[in-house]
Amino acid sequence: MEWPIFFIGTAATFIGTLAGSGGMINMPLMLMYGLPIHTIISSNKFANTLSSFSSFAVLVKKKEANVKEMAATAPFTIGGGILGAYFTSQLNGEVMTVIALFLLLFALGLNLLKKPQEQKMAEPRLKKRLYPLVFGIGAYDGMFGPGQGTLLMYTFLHNGFTYIKSVAFTRFQTFLSCTGAFTAYAFSGIMNWNIALSLAAGSILGAQIAVLFAAKLSFKQAAWLIRLITVLLILQLFYNLIV
Repeated sequence: MEWPIFFIGTAATFIGTLAGSGGMINMPLMLMYGLPIHTIISSNKFANTLSSFSSFAVLVKKKEANVKEMAATAPFTIGGGILGAYFTSQLNGEVMTVIALFLLLFALGLNLLKKPQEQKMAEPRLKKRLYPLVFGIGAYDGMFGPGQGTLLMYTFLHNGFTYIKSVAFTRFQTFLSCTGAFTAYAFSGIMNWNIALSLAAGSILGAQIAVLFAAKLSFKQAAWLIRLITVLLILQLFYNLIV
């Protein structure tokens, strides 16, 4: 067990489950630890597959989300994850950082200009016109990942979902895209299993703690947490581009 990687996974996934973008926390830390970028990305996909499944399964058991509705997006998200992983080797880290920066700036602007309204409906429906967006975010997750969770949270909140249902749907989409991406990476031979298993163990723990904590957050508190995480991510991305 690589204990530093375990604790990185726990902290990053705790924050990532509540507000998205845990990858923007663990990726820089794992780079500082001296790991190659392909090892980091592939390990993240493996860890996120397990941690996201563990957290959304708990929410489904608590009847916070409808599996049948979530499953309708599966072909788009899995396909996006596989496609993104396939093209990872074609894009360098700087290009992906620029893409993530623009996506997060757009998401933050959308959140500040158009306040999401929390629905009280028992079963809100995800509009089919959003499926291409879900596919695109899944592809981005397969390629790189950081910021993916935040973008999904914005997508679901602006679709009228409650905060807790947005968490459930985001974790399910993360499970799907990471499953597709991890499968592609495993077949390509880009895996360090010691790192991947250590990160996965920490991520599962962080996800479970976050699911318990999420139920205690109000919608207003959750909205400000997402904005805070987004601003920090944007500042980090700008820093990464200029250093």
